[in-house]
Amino acid sequence: MFNLRRSGPLLTAAALMVTLAACGGGGDAQPAASASGSAGGGAAGGTIAIITVDPSNPYWKAEADTAQAAVTKLGYKATVSANNNDPETQNQLIETAINDKVAGILLDPAGADESVAAVQKAVDAKIPVVLINAEISKTGLAKAQIVSNNAQGAGLGAEAWAEAMDYKGTYVELFGKPSDNNAQVRSDGYKSVISQYPDLKSVGMEIANWDRQQGQEKMESLLSKNPDVKGVIAGNDEMALGAINALKEKGKLDQVKVLGFDGNQDAVDAVKKGEMVATVLQPIVEGTNKAITELDGVIKNGQTGVPDEKQALDCTLINKDNAAQVNNFQLSS
Repeated sequence: MFNLRRSGPLLTAAALMVTLAACGGGGDAQPAASASGSAGGGAAGGTIAIITVDPSNPYWKAEADTAQAAVTKLGYKATVSANNNDPETQNQLIETAINDKVAGILLDPAGADESVAAVQKAVDAKIPVVLINAEISKTGLAKAQIVSNNAQGAGLGAEAWAEAMDYKGTYVELFGKPSDNNAQVRSDGYKSVISQYPDLKSVGMEIANWDRQQGQEKMESLLSKNPDVKGVIAGNDEMALGAINALKEKGKLDQVKVLGFDGNQDAVDAVKKGEMVATVLQPIVEGTNKAITELDGVIKNGQTGVPDEKQALDCTLINKDNAAQVNNFQLSS
C-alpha cells in the first residue's frame, strides 16, 4: 500500500462517510485470552466504523469491501469512509464515529505518528480500535495491529528482481509516502537483498506517495537524468504501473526490469504480459477478515483471541508461474 496513492482533493468527513445498513447472524466469540482487552460482554449489533485510505486504489477497495462483508456477516451495521492519508480528515472521521457511539473501529491509519492521537481519542471514549495494513508508533492503544510482513515480502521481491537483472546494472527507486512506516520497511527490505550484489547500482530515488500518476511523473524525471537505467524498484504497484507508463512512452519498457508490491490485478496482469518482473502479494483479504474477527471478539467479550497486539502476515511472490492464480488479492491453489 500499501499501498500508499491519491485521487482528487480531500473531501470533508461528512462527504466521505457512507453508511451501509446490514443484518445477519452473530458470530461466535473468541475463546482465547488476549494481551489487550476491554470490558466486553456485548453482543452482535450496533455499528462498526471502517476507515480505509482511498477506495479508488484497488488495494484499499479490497480492504474496505472485505471488512464491510465481514461486519455484515457478523450482524453489525457498517460505516465506510476514507481518510485519504490525511490526519485531519482522519481526526474528523474518528470524532464522527465517537459521536455516533459505534461499537468498534477498524482503521487503516494515516501515518504512524500522526494517528496516535486519533486512536487515543477512541480509546478514551471506550471504543475498541483494530488497525489494519499499517502500524502506529505506540502500542497499548489499539487492540490489534495487523500488517503484512513487509520486510519478508520486500526480500522476496528484491531477490526475484535481482535475478531478472542478472545481478548487475543501474536502477532507480520509487518510494512511498514517508509518514507510512511501510514505505521505509519495504525500501530497507529491498536494499538488504540488493546490497549483496555490488554490480547493482542505485542512480536515483524519488518519493511518489503510492500514487500511479506521481509514479509516472517521477519516473519521467528519473529517466531524463538516467536514460539508460536498467531497473526500477517500487514500493507499491501503483507507482510501478506509473513507471511502466513512463517507460512505454519512451519506448524503453523492454529494456527495464520493474518490480511492484501489493498484488493488485493491474500489476498481476502486467506480470502476465511480461511488463513487470514480479509483484509481492499482500494478504489484505486474509488480514482484514482476521482484523474484523478480533474486533468482534473484543466487542463481545473483551478479548481479541490472540496473545499479541502486533501481528504480521507473510506475503507471496507473484511471477509468471503463478500470476494466473491471483484474483482480487487472493492466490488460489
